[in-house]
Amino acid sequence: MKFADGFWLNQRGYEVNYASQAYEITPVKNGLNVYATTQYIQNRGMTLGGPCLDITFTSTQKDVIKVSIEHFKGALDNAPKFELEEDQGYTPEITEKDDCWEMVSGDTKVVIGKFSWTVQYYYKDKRLTGGAWRSASVVNESKFKTSARLNSMQDDTFWSYPQDERGTFIREQFTMNVGEYFYGFGEKFTPFVKNGQNVETWNADGGTCSEQSYKCIPFYVSSTGYGVLVNSSDKVSFEVCSDTVSKVSFTVPGERLEYFVIGGADIPEVLSNYTTLTGKPALPPAYTFGLWLTTSFTTNYDEETVTSFIDGMAERDIPLQVFHFDCFWMKEFQWCDFEWDKRQFPDPAAMLQRLKKDKNLEICVWINPYIAQRSALFDEGVKGGYFIKNLDGSVFQAELWQPGMAIVDFTNPAACEWYASKLRALCEMGVDCFKTDFGERIPTKVKYFDGSEPIAMHNYYTYLYNKTVFNVLKEYYGENKACLFARSATVGGQKFPVHWGGDCSAEYTSMAETIRGGLSLCMSGFGFFSHDMSGFEATAPADIYKRWAAFGLFSTHSRLHGNSSYRVPWLFDKDGSTECVDVLRFFTKLKGKLMPYIWAQAVKTHVTGVPMMRAMVIDFANDPACLTLDKQYMFGENILVAPILNDKGTAEFYVPEGQWTDIISGQVYEGGKFYTQQYDYFGLPCLAKPNSIIGYGKFERDFEYDYLDGTEFVIYAPQEGVTASAKVYDTEANEVFEISAVRHGDSVEVSYSNTDKSFSVKVAGGEPVEINPTAGGKVIIKL
Repeated sequence: MKFADGFWLNQRGYEVNYASQAYEITPVKNGLNVYATTQYIQNRGMTLGGPCLDITFTSTQKDVIKVSIEHFKGALDNAPKFELEEDQGYTPEITEKDDCWEMVSGDTKVVIGKFSWTVQYYYKDKRLTGGAWRSASVVNESKFKTSARLNSMQDDTFWSYPQDERGTFIREQFTMNVGEYFYGFGEKFTPFVKNGQNVETWNADGGTCSEQSYKCIPFYVSSTGYGVLVNSSDKVSFEVCSDTVSKVSFTVPGERLEYFVIGGADIPEVLSNYTTLTGKPALPPAYTFGLWLTTSFTTNYDEETVTSFIDGMAERDIPLQVFHFDCFWMKEFQWCDFEWDKRQFPDPAAMLQRLKKDKNLEICVWINPYIAQRSALFDEGVKGGYFIKNLDGSVFQAELWQPGMAIVDFTNPAACEWYASKLRALCEMGVDCFKTDFGERIPTKVKYFDGSEPIAMHNYYTYLYNKTVFNVLKEYYGENKACLFARSATVGGQKFPVHWGGDCSAEYTSMAETIRGGLSLCMSGFGFFSHDMSGFEATAPADIYKRWAAFGLFSTHSRLHGNSSYRVPWLFDKDGSTECVDVLRFFTKLKGKLMPYIWAQAVKTHVTGVPMMRAMVIDFANDPACLTLDKQYMFGENILVAPILNDKGTAEFYVPEGQWTDIISGQVYEGGKFYTQQYDYFGLPCLAKPNSIIGYGKFERDFEYDYLDGTEFVIYAPQEGVTASAKVYDTEANEVFEISAVRHGDSVEVSYSNTDKSFSVKVAGGEPVEINPTAGGKVIIKL
């Protein structure tokens, strides 16, 4: 929220009181408590009134400092809580000095001045951020202002606004450094660098073309190497160098603000520390990295249509891994009743078994958390008390998605079990994963089974929804075998992958939005990202279909899906051309060959929390050119990808220092430069990082295969005296092999571990050396 009226004044209707003095600092368990007055106390008479702020600095994890700012402690505390992994036994180092107190957690430190208000954060000796005059504050809104704000929201039937009657806010402001950039905040489709933007965490069903977001995360990362998580599922307002252009401000309604300052040696370590706190991304099954095809949304389809699409892909030699049935697998007006529409699918169990056994496919079906009044489950839900209720105790209903729909109340354990039981039945039938759609438009003038504060539940609802569904799959199929295709999320949602970008349009501008949204989401703790290849809305021309196919298959998860038209490639080819088919086949098979690399990167993401799809700034924060790039990314640690975003076939991209090699064409690029280059539909910039090893597997059709047997390891631009390495994992995520290489003059020494499989190795541009089953050893490759 913006409170300032220029530099000197506040906006009319707001009274802002800033922490001005650390009146008393007291050591407490795990940290320090500061009693902060909002005026400098010069005599006893000034202690007769407030406001004052009770501010506690603690640490429950190495390199993470937790700050709690409280005004009135007696306020109700019934907001849902993010599930954080805090170690209450962790003890930071606390030191009192003449003019300050210091609290050190790992290499991250907070310094609190004893007199005038100043709080500064450091990583080792590098100052990260902090605040002094006009930083922490309590803000009171006049009753007239509150009334006017609420009146403007009265007609909101889409729950786009919180309709929050609270007139007290707690705000913090951190200073920025010259040249500092800010990223993250969840899946934001606005410019990737968030400087100058006002960002609000309020989940909304707004597509990819607006400032609204399906996945709002109150967490941001600085280019200088720290992160800030606001620990609130409420509507958090961030003013990123906008309200005050030299500061980042964040505000929550109510009497309490809690946040974490997260340090690290670099951005990957910050993200790793953040996901240690909020949860590591689960590892999706290896099959999910293959090509997905759907029925599309409002198209007409039945078992015959589905079979024709699947057979058509096989006849054209396009490897297909997952088939998804969208909403109309259920009968219209009855979503969700979890019953197949027998008019279109007379024997669904037999159909699914045929698709799985004869076609070797995994199956996904669409669901959401809404129960239509016409659904047979509606009366069950009413009787069991499984739905969100109005304030008068009646069931909340709306006409928004299905006539008279109710919303499942996942704060009720019995409702969770009831909902989960319907999904288990589908798993028994042969469903492998669920597309968990919606979960954003959650009303606020309602009450929940557990008494949770409804405004804070608006964002948190998606966590309970996706957790319930994910746990069904995890319990049924096992660890590392569960996968969702989720649209909404909040903090911790990365534990329930995969997430896709929602409703994009069949345009190049929307393709660019999607990249920005994915990069922002993956700067917010999420490891994997997908999108609707060729766009959801409208039907793409063949040109966009082919370019989006290349982008989609250089994303962690690749799904063809649309609204009112099918997405099989032969429908996009015109005048006898087969190029859409050929391009989709080419990039699908290339992704399949890259699975030894892709799967190893996925395992690493699961372990470390560093995303697979990563903005250039994550790995190259010391390269000024990489700080603002938002049309290219790293696909794992070692492959740079720059999707083509125009109908001219022109790619504009930047290459960091070193010698980079295009893995398709073999062209070598000298780093530290921007390039502009033309590409046909079978190419795009996909460059191997210098001194990397990438494995190309013996892919046939199934994305789950032996990632070592017959694999060719290619060493790209080996550097003198610097070791490159790669690991191979089986489909159960067990490490089975490691290979390394180091250059010495005109030769490369390759070392490898014990294996009973054959493989080959070469330096890019050279001839492969075949290696048979071995107890481990070395080979010298002459350059």
